[in-house]
Amino acid sequence: MGNLSRARRVTAALGFIGLLFAVLGIIMIVMVPSIIKQQVLKNVRIDPNSLSFNMWKEIPVPFYLSVYFFNIVNPEGIIQGQKPQVQEHGPYVYREFRHKSNITFNNNDTVSFLEYRSYQFQPDKSRGQESDYIVMPNILVLSASMMMENRPGLLKLMMTLAFSTLGQRAFMNRTVGEIMWGYDDPLIHLINQYFPNSLPFKGKFGLFAEVNYWHSDQCNMINGTSGQMWAPFMTPESSLEFYSPEACRSMKLVYKEQGVFGGIPTFRFVAPSTLFANGSVYPPNEGFCPCRESGIQNVSTCRFNAPLFLSHPHFYNADPVLAEAVSGLHPNPKEHSLFLDIHPVTGIPMNCSVKLQLSLFVKSVKGIGQTGNIQPVVLPLMWFEESGAMEGETLETFYIQLVLMPKVLHYAQYVLLALGCVLLLIPIIYQIRSQVSSGQSMAWAEWSLACLLGGRRGLNQIPQLSLPAVPMDTACTLSLHPLRAAVLGLYLGWGAIHHCILAFPAPSVTTSLPVLGG
Repeated sequence: MGNLSRARRVTAALGFIGLLFAVLGIIMIVMVPSIIKQQVLKNVRIDPNSLSFNMWKEIPVPFYLSVYFFNIVNPEGIIQGQKPQVQEHGPYVYREFRHKSNITFNNNDTVSFLEYRSYQFQPDKSRGQESDYIVMPNILVLSASMMMENRPGLLKLMMTLAFSTLGQRAFMNRTVGEIMWGYDDPLIHLINQYFPNSLPFKGKFGLFAEVNYWHSDQCNMINGTSGQMWAPFMTPESSLEFYSPEACRSMKLVYKEQGVFGGIPTFRFVAPSTLFANGSVYPPNEGFCPCRESGIQNVSTCRFNAPLFLSHPHFYNADPVLAEAVSGLHPNPKEHSLFLDIHPVTGIPMNCSVKLQLSLFVKSVKGIGQTGNIQPVVLPLMWFEESGAMEGETLETFYIQLVLMPKVLHYAQYVLLALGCVLLLIPIIYQIRSQVSSGQSMAWAEWSLACLLGGRRGLNQIPQLSLPAVPMDTACTLSLHPLRAAVLGLYLGWGAIHHCILAFPAPSVTTSLPVLGG
């Protein structure tokens, strides 16, 4: 009796635990997704109290700027009217450091800030040194010549003489460091002295000086983000908008495919074919570039008022005539397309590679001897790749928080529910077995006695005897004779036994009876 009471207490306890597990599993299934969403919204917000604020302010991901220059092979031939020939040099790689200051939170849920970028040359990652010389177009001479195209001949003559006096030619031979970060040029001082405010800068001239303004309100609008974080819970229908200082404009990327980076699921966004399309092909771009072939963007208003154009490297995804006009260009999507891999739940970039090319439109200007017989062409100067990828401890932390923990919670809720249901079945099965055993013992006893007393004849006295099946863990043994024994096994399922010719004792009992009759 004590054992029976103890068994009931154990099964009751297991049932109670199972109920708790099942309820907890159901609660987790209902609540966990909303809790995760709430935490994501809380922590990806650019707010001093959010987890992502310091990461946004001081980006822990190493960024690199890789620069490739197009060395002019035949500068004298170009002046004589030949097709330009270029040879790609590089990459010259710089480690990029970003720091934000003057951070101001506005009432319209926006934040204003100044971002400072510094660059450190990486010789071990570069193919060349900053002291390498590159032959490239003299942007100042050729740009000034274009500006004088419709001026009186006397002014053109004066400019030609000034160029000659200062030793200025259509092409120059400068080091990588000078082209990147600036060099002193007597022409700059001369222009600023006699034509004040005609140049948007003073002092050294370098390709990375910027003045950011555009023709139209739409193009002047800084849409999207700074390119470091986006809105969470993205879908394949989402698009990425960010402001690019290099392009001096907002850029919009579109979804391409799903992927995985470092074990973290990502959405890959790429540039649409209309990114640098001209206004005739894609009207919204008319404010950026109202002229020339499709696939290049006029950035003259953003860079020294020179006829500079932005595009994909090697004129990839642009009008084919642009690449065909210059020997040495080989556009292909693998090397020259840009992409961003974003974690769709948080909107945080995991891996990115933004590639852009800067080109100069050159041509002969009548009356200015330095331009000779240069044929009109968009001549590539350089292209650069700005890349960054999570790695090391930062990537591991993101994997644990963004992938591992949500996955553990996802499986845990279903494991708890399943385990709870199993534990709940234990007291139910125990109760059913108890009722079956007590209700059938008399029928089994009567049937067994008839078998013992009359053998086959005894069973014949109980025709069509029907007995419920024995539980699967019950085995009954009955000794009828030294030479004759019945070992009876398990019955499968619930059913009835008819015209049974062997005797069974009561269920769950092993009985050995004396032999009756020889």
